[in-house]
Amino acid sequence: MFGSCRKNAVAMFPIIALLVCMGCKTKSIDPFPASGAVAGWEKTSDTRTFAAKDLWQYIDGDAEQYLQAGVVSASTSDYKDQNQLEAVVDVYTMEDAAGARTVFEKAQTSDAAKLVLGDAGIAYAQSVVFREGPYLVRIVAYEDTPGAQDALIALARGVEAKL
Repeated sequence: MFGSCRKNAVAMFPIIALLVCMGCKTKSIDPFPASGAVAGWEKTSDTRTFAAKDLWQYIDGDAEQYLQAGVVSASTSDYKDQNQLEAVVDVYTMEDAAGARTVFEKAQTSDAAKLVLGDAGIAYAQSVVFREGPYLVRIVAYEDTPGAQDALIALARGVEAKL
């Protein structure tokens, strides 16, 4: 009697292990706010994603620093706000938080304004950069307009909320 119970338990182990592992998979996230999710901002393009090996197609010449820091992929999408400010949002998924920190720290210059955003954030007149765990987010406006920095920070908070 006990022999057949043990045999059934052994036979069930792979099935139970599979079910447990399926529950452990990390969920795929979409860090890009939909149109209207951030007041005044509309998403104006489909999201494009580049695997690490294809990153040069998007940021030729600058891809090497991301590869050295352990980039897994980069995703990008365009936005436009109600005041006609256009911006691009790039989300780099790194192997770990250390990789995101490495690239983030290289991006800082003395004229950066520190922000309370994610694990660390900085703002310039036409861009906002922050990191949250294994993610590095860059938001860049195509032009400097009055109120651009505040609008970019609002968009950054929308991305942060989805990470």
